[in-house]
Order: sequence, then structure tokens, then C-alpha cells
Amino acid sequence: MLLDMGAVEPVKRTLESKFKFGCYNDVSCFTKCCNRTDILLTPYDIIKIKNRLGISSGDFLEKYTYTYIDEANSHPYAVLKIMDVDKEGCPFVTSEGCTIYEDRPSNCRYYPVGQGLMIIGSDKGPVKEQFYFFIKDPNCLGYQGDKEWTIESWRIAQGADLYDEMNKEWMEIQLRRDTPEQSKLDSNKQTMFYMASYDIDKFRKFVFESKLLDILEIDKEEVEKIKIDEIALMKFGFKYLKYILMLEETLKIRDEYKKGEHSPEAEGFGSAI
Repeated sequence: MLLDMGAVEPVKRTLESKFKFGCYNDVSCFTKCCNRTDILLTPYDIIKIKNRLGISSGDFLEKYTYTYIDEANSHPYAVLKIMDVDKEGCPFVTSEGCTIYEDRPSNCRYYPVGQGLMIIGSDKGPVKEQFYFFIKDPNCLGYQGDKEWTIESWRIAQGADLYDEMNKEWMEIQLRRDTPEQSKLDSNKQTMFYMASYDIDKFRKFVFESKLLDILEIDKEEVEKIKIDEIALMKFGFKYLKYILMLEETLKIRDEYKKGEHSPEAEGFGSAI
């Protein structure tokens, strides 16, 4: 979500943190939280929802999202947009509830919990640490519920644990910041970031219709898998992003393409088709 920081409780929580919450259609504020926030989407969210709707990733993005550029890392993100000018919020929510509930986004699954990822120091050097926090929307009556949860039991009950696993590598990429060492993304890299993150159908076309697979040393088994498995293709996209953003040497370039007129740059390795 693009959070209203005024609703965020400024206390770092863990998976063992407890809270009481209940949301169901008899609560007077039912679905109101869905109409008060913009939902930032993850790559796995896109795959689940576009398949639920039976449309391409490009059609889904064009019809249902807008692009938000984060000032800290210049990454472009897909955000669900308002479909009805007279109604704020998610286009998939009605008075009866969420019409894509089984395939709802990760941020919706977590609510009223928020999550984040940060780098902290340790005896072994910098390590990534997941943390959690509560979103205390003053209009939400869910906190008056009687059932007690831990954040761990909540995320499992809502299916957020699977979404975390699917999006883990992508979330780590979001730790990147614009610095003198890691300059602001230019428009071309923003386009590639967006495509590899969100437009899985266009990314498939890029992988198989450009010279990318000629440039890379990649085994035939992986190539065959990403042809037919969207999740494998999504995770390959994460490796591609880490490489072009110079975060990790996740891909290997064939020797004949490492420099000169056949270098990855000359062959359009980091350019969308």
C-alpha cells in the first residue's frame, strides 16, 4: 500500500507479536479500508490477478493500474487505480466484498499488518531483516474483534506466507537506493524494471524474441522451464533485474559477447523490444 504514515504505529513488530482483529461483512466498516488507500502491487500479485481475469499482463496493467515512481530508488511501481470517479479505492471491491478475494494482492492479505525489509549490521556483516508494524486506521472497527492472532498465524491464515516466498527476491531488490555509487535509473532501465517486474507476457516476448538467450550462458533445462512456467519466468526476471541493476552477478555472459560490437549493450541486452 502507499501508506498514510499517520496510520502506522511506529513500533517494530515480530512474527510473535499478538493482536486482536476480525473483519467480516457484519462489521459496519466492511470494505471501507479498501476504499481509502492505493494498493501497490507485486509481481506475483499481477500473475494471480491477470490469470483470474483471463487477460494479458499488458491489458491488466493498462486498464487497472497507474505507475508510481519512488523518489528513494527511482523504481517504477504498479498501483491499482480508481475506476469510478465517484468511488475511491479498489476497482474489485463491491458492497458484497472483494470479487477477486482468493487472488487478492499481498498487501490486502496482510492488512492490518504492514511489512518491511531493512539491512542491519551484525557480527557477520550486513544482513537483511524482515519487520512488521500495525496499521491503525481510526475508521477500522476490526481491532474490536475478539480473536487473537500472532502476525505469523495471521499471515498463514491469509495466505500471505506464499506471496512472501514468491516475492522474496523482488523485495530484496527494493532495498536498492539512488546513491553516487548506484545512480538514479534512467528511463530505459525504468522500462526494463517495470517490464521484468510486472508485464510478464511482454517479458516472455523479450526473452524469446530478442538475442538475450544467445548472449547468456543458460542451460537448456532452465530455458524450457521458463517457456511454460510463469513462476519460473518471473523468478528469472528477478535474476535479470539484479544483473542489469548491478546488484549481483546473477547471470553469465558468453565470452564472445563480453566486449566490442557484440557486447550486451550493443545487442540490446538491457533494452525492451
